[in-house]
Amino acid sequence: MQSSSRELDQKLDVVKSSRQETRMRTVLIVEDTPSEMALISHYLHEFGYFVISAETGKEALNKAISQKPDVILTDVVMPGMSGFELCRSLKKNPATENVPIVICSSKNLEIDRLWGMKQGADAYLTKPFTQEQLIRVLRSVEANRII
Repeated sequence: MQSSSRELDQKLDVVKSSRQETRMRTVLIVEDTPSEMALISHYLHEFGYFVISAETGKEALNKAISQKPDVILTDVVMPGMSGFELCRSLKKNPATENVPIVICSSKNLEIDRLWGMKQGADAYLTKPFTQEQLIRVLRSVEANRII
């Protein structure tokens, strides 16, 4: 237990030390639960990300087109438009088709993950997640972004 905790601390130190290398990136967070939105925003601000927030899929579509985020992070279960529907809409729109999308959801079945990827998501992160997991996924999809 002690060594795994030490390994995690070392990994987090590596991630934190690269903060200086991270230019200000913009992440659109689509989340209808205020506490989740606050936690994710906090995690991202600590690593130098600029955050745009949206509470609904429709609001997210408008902000994605007008504000051109580098990455979109969306919940699945939301009123109105689900995260899966949002993902499909974003990937069909020429203005947003190349923006990486990370689905963050408590839906942790493999079928949910597969369905999200089939809708065009670039990554699927299951809640609850750590700051390290979130940053790792964001950096991964940013590195693979099609420009």
